[in-house]
Amino acid sequence: MFVALQVDRGNLGQALTDNLLDDLGMTTNDYNKGNTIFLCSFLAAEIPSQLISKKIGPDRWVPAQMVLWSVVAASQGALTGKGSFYATRCLLGLLEGGFIPDLVLWLSYFYTSKELPFRLSLFWGSQTLTTILTSLMAFGLLRIHTSSIPHGWRWLFIIEGIMTLLIGLASFFKMPASPSQTKTWFRKNGWFTEREEKIVVNRVLRDDPYKGDLHNREGLSVKRIWNAFADYRLWPIYAAGMFSQIATNAVSFYMTLNLRGLGFSTFNTNLLTIPANVLHIIMMISITLSSEFFNERAFHCMAHPIWMLPGLMVLRFWKGALVDKWGTWAVMTIILGQPQNHAILVSWTSRNSNTVSQRTMGQSLYNMFVQVGAIVGANIYRADDKPKYHRGNQQLIILYFILIVILAGTKLFYYVINKRRSEKWNAMTKDEQQHYRNTNTDSGSKRLDFRLAL
Repeated sequence: MFVALQVDRGNLGQALTDNLLDDLGMTTNDYNKGNTIFLCSFLAAEIPSQLISKKIGPDRWVPAQMVLWSVVAASQGALTGKGSFYATRCLLGLLEGGFIPDLVLWLSYFYTSKELPFRLSLFWGSQTLTTILTSLMAFGLLRIHTSSIPHGWRWLFIIEGIMTLLIGLASFFKMPASPSQTKTWFRKNGWFTEREEKIVVNRVLRDDPYKGDLHNREGLSVKRIWNAFADYRLWPIYAAGMFSQIATNAVSFYMTLNLRGLGFSTFNTNLLTIPANVLHIIMMISITLSSEFFNERAFHCMAHPIWMLPGLMVLRFWKGALVDKWGTWAVMTIILGQPQNHAILVSWTSRNSNTVSQRTMGQSLYNMFVQVGAIVGANIYRADDKPKYHRGNQQLIILYFILIVILAGTKLFYYVINKRRSEKWNAMTKDEQQHYRNTNTDSGSKRLDFRLAL
């Protein structure tokens, strides 16, 4: 399913290599505006999508989203200019919004807090793997030209949109509601035996008892929604997510355009994006596994900006940047092969939420901040900063130093909270501690007996 999302989100970059902007009479600023419209629409749909998903169940809502956006994705084969480009960007954003937090919440029903980060790294690793596969597909699809549809990029949108439609339809039959609801009219035996269902549910509840406080297909009250918004303890993670995505999106949005501008052919440009994606998969999974092995998050998340900063400095200060074609490709490949901290931050949000309602809204809020970062990233490189984008790269360098400070501050903030809670908790008698557990109405990360993951 995540493959289907990335197919329809990532093929625009491949279409650019086949002169989409020239064919539609558009500039790079128009392209930036289209990306901004998409991301703003995506952002606006996050919370409404989560509320719908929580009410009717992600097993129904997620496949429906996929079918709907696949139709819009395929219709991009009929683009005629800026107006239709902006319209499809808006519709895709509205229909895809909420998809990621919906799936993250759904996965949390099946896995413990220690198991989730690695699964999420595979989740985003599949996104990058899809980029590799679609780059290879684009190598062939962009060569299709017919008398009725003369542009290869139109065939790219049409064929990959149909692929998403088929995956969406299959998802209606493949996605169970929960570990204890895998039986249905077309799968009468379910995925698990009754004993296996109990094992799956109990191991998840032993890891996090609060996962039993809200069932699938149960809506969220206004009070629960407000409590999730007001939980300031998660705000630093949201901020880290926002800053983390800015440079990644800025460089990735423009990689294909820059490579084409350096003289690489349409087909070679698509192939040259593959090494960065392979390196990215290896580094992201490695940093996530290391984070779980050492049970540490903030310093591991810093690996992302620390990796990218030298490359950004080269793009800013090297005279051969965006002049030396192979040197520029090598630098951009290293930058985009970064040990992305996204999976760690998402699982960090989930672990520190401590209730299903907070986790539901927390994932949406986190992803909204990520989209804000993506919006900023989509507008870093501007036409008046061409051809070397010195101003844009300097801004990215400053933002990533700020990210390092945010992550260090987050670790210190959580350490101080945990220390104070431990002092209060240890000062209580056993009876007082038990009375607190039985009677106190505090929930989520506010509870005195809950320790925030560092």
